[in-house]
Parts: sequence; structure tokens; C-alpha cells
Amino acid sequence: MGTLASALTAMQMEFSDDLTYSSDMAPRSANQAKFENGGMQVLSREDMETLELCRSMSRRGECPPFIVVFDSCEGYTVEADAQIKDMTFIAEYTGDVDYIKNRENDDCDSMMTLLLATNPSESLVICPDKRGNIARFINGINNHTP
Repeated sequence: MGTLASALTAMQMEFSDDLTYSSDMAPRSANQAKFENGGMQVLSREDMETLELCRSMSRRGECPPFIVVFDSCEGYTVEADAQIKDMTFIAEYTGDVDYIKNRENDDCDSMMTLLLATNPSESLVICPDKRGNIARFINGINNHTP
């Protein structure tokens, strides 16, 4: 957790393990499964239990075996500090929820689509530029360092 705190401080971010709805962005009511184009994927009972376990661990100050490190090319990234079983749920992506249309010219490099609506003006993204958790620093596969 110390390496995460250092990275959040360096990025001038606040820790949050939840989606944040601000009055000047998309309201909570905009994030509804019925707006998803093609329907929403439903988490299995087992996956929901894993998600709840991760949330309760986080509330207790416990975290998976990760460290956040600074890479001069990629910025802050997450590395496993121990073996992690394939297909293990790691973290829920968190941050401010906003409409995609409001972020078209945004310089945040870590936005993630939250909802692709049938009506594109209702599509949502998660923006971890002010608030977020360790998921903000997890990125693609490192194929160049053993």
C-alpha cells in the first residue's frame, strides 16, 4: 500500500475504491445496465463473491501482492510481488464517471469505457485523473523485461 500511496501522491490523486459521481459530470442515474448497447455482462455469483472479498480486504488496508513502480518510459506501473493465479480478479477500475463526449479532448491517458450506450451521447467513461485505486496503474503486458 505504501508504493500505491507514493504513486497517488506523485500523480496528485486521491485514493478511491469506488466510482465517483460529481455534480459537474455524469450523474449516477446515467450508469444503468438498460443503457448498454447489446446488454450488460452479468457477473457470476463466484465473481461477485471475489469482488466483495477484494472490497472488504481493501477496507481493512489489505491488498494483493503488488508493488507500484516507476518506469521512465511507461510511468507508474504495477508489478506482482508474488505468484498470482491466472484469471484472478485483481481490482475494480475506479475514478470519476463522465460522459465520453465531455472527455473527447482530455489528456488523461488512463480512461476506461464504463458504458457504451445505444445513444453515443449517453456513453460513459471512468476517468482516474483525480481519484482512483491501484487499477489506474495496471497496464498492458510487459514483453521486453524478463
